Amino acid sequence: MQETLPVYRADDFTVIHGVAEGEPVSFADELIIDDSYALARAASRAELRLERQESAFRVLPGSAVGEAGRIVHLDSCLTLMGSGGDTLEALILVEVEDGAAEAIYLLPLAPLAAEAEYRLVGIDRHAATRRFAEVACVAFARGTRMTMATGEQRPIETLRPGDRLLTRDDGARPLLWMGQRTLRAQGDFAPVLIRKGALNNENDLVLAPDNRVFVWQRQDAIGAGRSELLVKARHLVNGETVVRVEGGFVDYFQLLFEQHQIIFAEGIAAESLLVDPRTREALPDEVREGLMQGAPGHGARAHLSYDVAESLLSSPDAVELLRRAAVG
Repeated sequence: MQETLPVYRADDFTVIHGVAEGEPVSFADELIIDDSYALARAASRAELRLERQESAFRVLPGSAVGEAGRIVHLDSCLTLMGSGGDTLEALILVEVEDGAAEAIYLLPLAPLAAEAEYRLVGIDRHAATRRFAEVACVAFARGTRMTMATGEQRPIETLRPGDRLLTRDDGARPLLWMGQRTLRAQGDFAPVLIRKGALNNENDLVLAPDNRVFVWQRQDAIGAGRSELLVKARHLVNGETVVRVEGGFVDYFQLLFEQHQIIFAEGIAAESLLVDPRTREALPDEVREGLMQGAPGHGARAHLSYDVAESLLSSPDAVELLRRAAVG
């Protein structure tokens, strides 16, 4: 499994006030609570291309930063407080060779403003893997109406394990597990709003950014070379009919079936939670252990061949093209 992460180099985020003044951000053992950091004015994110190993990552050839073949570990999750009192989180990744740290990267989970002051108020050595997993989890916002096996439309928060939902490929299937989390609607956790009708949805649909919607094209509108498409919500944002919603909090719900499914939300097709090596870490221990032991959910169909590259959606009218293609 490959990941491309937009990271800052450690030297881009340095201490401007505190014990370690002048030093770049580092791994947990070298950080000091209450030191204040700032992002350099000229800082820009670079793509760190990784391939997951058993408990870490390996840098892939062609990565903009890092040396191909080196191992990268998720070290810790930092909590930073801005001058206005708002907090955000960032992950620390450490690139190692022969057991020694060779490079350190910062992966913010919300935008950092250049030259603004951020005070380090929390260091969690155990939360990084879970937070990294949560970013990639498929989720629907509170209030989303899901199509049940009977055709009834029910708010997602009223569902319970065992309830039967309508799936595209397998008819009525029972819900195995439902998760819920409340997060700040900022950065990588800010939801995507697909406005009513944008993709022939009956009402506004609010999704986690990595949640994929399913489109069946009667004609190949975007040059994908196939009719069946799964498109990440974040790749559809056009500032008009599909937008990011920043601010406040969002209640997210994850739906897990025995197999990865295409289900129906606000009248259009979208995916259920896909369990892979990254998202597995966001599941409760008892659910994760069951999947690892080969219980229902292990080996779920991933519909990976339906995935659409972001480059095919660069046209400003991509959403409209997909809407038209779906109705003929």
